[in-house]
Amino acid sequence: MNRLGKQSVLVIGILFHLVYLWSIFDIYFITPLVHGMQHFISTEEAPAKRLFLIVGDGLRADKCFGARFNATSDSYEYAAPFIRSKILEEGTFGVSHTRMPTESRPGHVAIIAGFYEDVSAVTKGWKENPVDFDSVFNQSRHTWSFGSPDILPMFAMGASDSDRVEVYMYGHEFEDFTKDSRDLDTFVFDKVEALFKNATTDPRVDAALRQDKIVFFLHLLGIDTAGHVSRPKSVEYFRNIQHIDTGVQKLQKTINEFYQDDKTAWVFTADHGMSDMGSHGDGHPDNTRTPLVAWGAGVAKPNTRNPTGHDEFSIPWDLNTVKRVDVEQADIASLMSYLVGLNYPVNSVGRLPLDFIDAPLEWKSKAIVANARAILEQYRVKELQTIDIELNFKPFPLLENGSSSLNSQISKLREFDANGEYENGIELAHELMMLGLQGLRYLQTYDWLFLRSLVTCGFVGWILYALTSFLDFYILPAKIAPSYGPLLSSVAAVLLSVLFGMFYFKHSPLMHYLYAVFPVVFWETVAEYRMSLWEGLKILIWNAGGSKRNTVVKLSIQLMAFFVLMEAIVAGYFHREVFSVIYGMISVWPLIQNYGICKTNKTLVLSWFVSCWLMSTFTLLPVVKEESIWQILVAGGFMTAVGIVGMLWLARRSASGGQSISTFTMTVLGLQLGLIILSMAVTYSTVKSLQARRGLPFGNQIVGWLILGCSLTLPLLHLRSKYHDYRARLLLIFLTFAPTFILLTISYEGLFYVTFFFNLVFWVDLERKIYDDRRAKEHALKKFDKSATNGKHFIDSASRRLELADIRIALFFFFLTQIAFFGTGNIASISSFSLDSVYRLLPVFDPFAMGALLIFKILVPFAVISADLGLLTQRLGVKPSSLFAMVLSISDILTLNFFYLVLDEGSWLDIGMSISHYCIASLLCVFVIALEYLSEVLISGVTLERADDVPNDKKDQ
Repeated sequence: MNRLGKQSVLVIGILFHLVYLWSIFDIYFITPLVHGMQHFISTEEAPAKRLFLIVGDGLRADKCFGARFNATSDSYEYAAPFIRSKILEEGTFGVSHTRMPTESRPGHVAIIAGFYEDVSAVTKGWKENPVDFDSVFNQSRHTWSFGSPDILPMFAMGASDSDRVEVYMYGHEFEDFTKDSRDLDTFVFDKVEALFKNATTDPRVDAALRQDKIVFFLHLLGIDTAGHVSRPKSVEYFRNIQHIDTGVQKLQKTINEFYQDDKTAWVFTADHGMSDMGSHGDGHPDNTRTPLVAWGAGVAKPNTRNPTGHDEFSIPWDLNTVKRVDVEQADIASLMSYLVGLNYPVNSVGRLPLDFIDAPLEWKSKAIVANARAILEQYRVKELQTIDIELNFKPFPLLENGSSSLNSQISKLREFDANGEYENGIELAHELMMLGLQGLRYLQTYDWLFLRSLVTCGFVGWILYALTSFLDFYILPAKIAPSYGPLLSSVAAVLLSVLFGMFYFKHSPLMHYLYAVFPVVFWETVAEYRMSLWEGLKILIWNAGGSKRNTVVKLSIQLMAFFVLMEAIVAGYFHREVFSVIYGMISVWPLIQNYGICKTNKTLVLSWFVSCWLMSTFTLLPVVKEESIWQILVAGGFMTAVGIVGMLWLARRSASGGQSISTFTMTVLGLQLGLIILSMAVTYSTVKSLQARRGLPFGNQIVGWLILGCSLTLPLLHLRSKYHDYRARLLLIFLTFAPTFILLTISYEGLFYVTFFFNLVFWVDLERKIYDDRRAKEHALKKFDKSATNGKHFIDSASRRLELADIRIALFFFFLTQIAFFGTGNIASISSFSLDSVYRLLPVFDPFAMGALLIFKILVPFAVISADLGLLTQRLGVKPSSLFAMVLSISDILTLNFFYLVLDEGSWLDIGMSISHYCIASLLCVFVIALEYLSEVLISGVTLERADDVPNDKKDQ
């Protein structure tokens, strides 16, 4: 393979990380969806003619069942007294345990279709139906659905008959976070009432409503909206639950008066819960524990004789007089299918919860046997499909004989049923369902070892490829020709052909082909340029000079420190306090690195020490933040003060003979200051209006967008200005993003931004001092002739090679990128970003636009740190981009670590966190590549001179 240029390597790096980011979903979270199964009816004797499925979007189990203290009445009150009455008097209740991602689409698919979509399905949109899945709605005679345009269409579009599912939904403009969220649910209840009222005058509608096997689906979005805006502990969230409770009570009265036949079944649940931050998506218990209450025709009455199932979570609800029956979310689909006598959805992995059913043992036995046969049918079809695509298939150990084993087990079920041994049949059916689900999992994970090995080869290959490229570009004095190129290319082509042939035979998705391409290309290149890798490492290690023994000792210490830091960063993803400990350690780094510098630059070293300890406090602060306008304004005041002091310092420096600062420069800086002050005023007004529930003033929204746009575009007109003093450019960059950290923050994020900025400035200054001192000592040892340069020495026109000591700078940068993310209070979780600030600019729900704003705010500190590393690259006299390349060659060690820590079993909190860890670590590597380009833009036009270029009377000003 021909030697690639720097830009090509960066582009390959971006593509590689984006492709391999998807690998955990293809390996750990593939969908169980298969086609070609026969249907099994749940029961021939349906207890209900109609079913009402009511889903409170974003409703937590504890908030639904528990009580809240009312300061006005000085007593505790329940949010859902009507629902509680059903639990205590008429029905059965429990907790429905959801899976990650705890988002609306996968939650509703689990409830209505009975299977868990792969995690990546959440990125395909809410309205679309990217997979052809069966559902309860599809098996019903007719379904009426009411609610959000984000949920209803996908089930209507997915039905086998386009007229089977009827939708009544509001427009997107209704989903306004600044309005009363109860209006969303009022729309739903009004539409249902209108439908039944219309039936009194329209015989066609009346006839349709009196059919059997019909379903009514009410999607109530108000709770989710209230939780996002005001948090689950708020009065608004509580009142929204009360509103739904009252609405359900009125609705049941209407239905009873209309039908008058006691043939209606009711299921009340939620698609996901919500964290205390008002977010969801990960596997935290607050997000995965949702309420489930069923009552009406076919539902068991409260079990007061054996009130088991309670734990510390449910004791405060005061429901311990009745049995609590927990289920998996997919089990709800099986329950609904039974209540109205439908076929089990063919892709359902739900198990019929018999404790919810009021039926003779014979009926229960027949229903659970049909449920077991439906799941075993999936295993049978999946096994046949796997046999067709595997060259040497190894069957599931517990079903080694395949279909014959299944047939013998099914025959036993029939014998139990024929002999009236219903309890034995139920027990065997449960065992077979578990066996079928285990078998399905075995088939889903059949290729795990191969795919994980392939991805591991890809990551290790990329690390070596990036390292080889780094050494080739920045270390080697001359290019070394590749060896055995044609032979290695032929071997790679053969290997790829074999892999592609195997994937084609297995009908593998396109992504699997890409997983194979990267490792083959990387390892082929590394093999060709192995001499470049070897010689480059030798130069990097031995270039520092000194005795061989000292070099080996230093190298050993640096390698140990490197791995300790990497493992500490991994631990920091689980315990943010580790980052505080690391900051405490590096605060004394100048004392260890160069004590002489500490004595001559006491103020700078003390400033670094203080800034490090201030930074260490941010990773100790609570992740859950309440909106605090005073913290936002204090941060804005600090930003304004920094701007004013910086402008005065530049003006004084210019007046005293330093670099001249143009009027245009001061004008741009002044305008940036004005935007900061204006953003503080607008944010204060907006927050007060939203807190008073008066909505978002349109003028504030327009001004907010204008501030954000102007603050980001004004500096672009100034980036080409020439500077010898990098502080002026850093001040401009700081002021550029300051309004963002006022408009889009809710708490201490602005204070973090100010502290982080100063920490980076002190870091750059310290590195500059240490480098110049080291170079001065080296020149002194070489008896440098000062008279030849009139007492000065400038940066050589030819850039110096990187040294082993420079790895420390790369590690510092890598650590600071972690702080840039974690310091603002985020944990390594996809759902940990509060939407509160986004409502100031986007009041109407738009997940992708809102997510883009949040991601932009999160990336701002990365922009500042990229500028600092770019300046350091210039200041240290190394080749452009060399420090970025060094970071890039080591960063994926962290990603590979998290790849093997991804979980797909255990608690959903652990599973969700492991996915988040991997995604964040992988994306940070992409950010490093993107930051390299950003750095070039941000520091364009900046030229640096060494400290000894400045006259003695102006040093350290």
